[in-house]
Amino acid sequence: MQKSNEWNLGEKKKSGLKKKTEKAILVGLIHKIQTEEEVKEYLDELEFLARTAGAETVKRFTQRMDHPDKRTFVGSGKLEEIKNYLERFEDITLVIFDDDLSGKQVSIIEEELKVKIVDRSSLILDIFASRAQSAQAKTQVELAQMQYMLPRLRGLWTHLERQRGGIGMRGPGEKEIETDRRIIRDKISKLKKDLEKIDRQNRTQRKNRGELIRVALVGYTNVGKSTLMNVLSKSEVFAENKLFATLDTTVRKVVFETMPFLLSDTVGFIRKLPHHLVESFKSTLDEVRESDLLLHVVDIAHPKYEDQIRTVQKTLNELGAGEKPTILILNKVDLYREKYFDAYLDDKTRIEIETELWENLGHEFEYENIYISAATKENVNNLRALLKERVEALYEERYPYQVKRW
Repeated sequence: MQKSNEWNLGEKKKSGLKKKTEKAILVGLIHKIQTEEEVKEYLDELEFLARTAGAETVKRFTQRMDHPDKRTFVGSGKLEEIKNYLERFEDITLVIFDDDLSGKQVSIIEEELKVKIVDRSSLILDIFASRAQSAQAKTQVELAQMQYMLPRLRGLWTHLERQRGGIGMRGPGEKEIETDRRIIRDKISKLKKDLEKIDRQNRTQRKNRGELIRVALVGYTNVGKSTLMNVLSKSEVFAENKLFATLDTTVRKVVFETMPFLLSDTVGFIRKLPHHLVESFKSTLDEVRESDLLLHVVDIAHPKYEDQIRTVQKTLNELGAGEKPTILILNKVDLYREKYFDAYLDDKTRIEIETELWENLGHEFEYENIYISAATKENVNNLRALLKERVEALYEERYPYQVKRW
């Protein structure tokens, strides 16, 4: 008998969901510390994640509960409602939950609904698996997958549990679980050693880059970091309107007039990013930790851009990079105007509104900020001038007794 939601150990994992577009249902929980509006935002983001992975969302279900049900997450009544809907639409093959599920919950829900069950963490892992290009990224994704799977093994082996106690019913289930646990722990140990080796190589590479100032692009996923990287470095870095388009850190040497520095593009952050994924990708984010200046890119046209700024700040604090000099780059100003300004608004009023917005953001987040559009290149020259000024100041601070002509 197949294990529910089985991970085939020892076999090469196929990256990503099936190429054929799958139809999916999204499920979210409204509980004590989350409002209905917040859950709607989370489900909007989950739908974007699903679309990035290759799934089309056809329906959403939400349930109001004080805390998740231990067996079915949303309660038996709501699960029955979802089941009835699925029976009417047989082409729906996937149900995605906005929170992490235990192995037991996955097994019970899958048995009841007869379709594939995916939670937020496994969906993000799926996207990461399809995006990973370098040996480091692939190793990090595999490590995160193993760490995700380990505590869920018992739930995945429920088909071997003793349904009836007594003599003759003590099957191999527990031994099989222990065997799998040992295999996974050994695999985790090996992957960690592989990552340490890659990290050592990367540290050597960073040392070989010399004494150049390092600047890192950080921000929420899909805010335009890679597009800005292309504009500033005049290089071709992959940029796409999907979440986590960039997974591997890209580093380019940039020269403004005669002043050189290193510019790196890093993986985007997201709300509810699985802890084991953050842990696995800490080595990739060494570029952030070891940088001299952070360019925090923000999608100013996003309705919840302030929440996204706070999410990135929180993650940077966790990485120990929260106190680094930072410039807040308010990107996509062209889309902001398109969304919020009347076509007949005069330039003077528009400038007054925008100036007040930039000043308020500066007071709230205590960062120097500048608005741009990486797509249309609006105000990019002013960003270049500001960046040159800040990098030059960092060189002077680092080498106060060295005469340099940039």
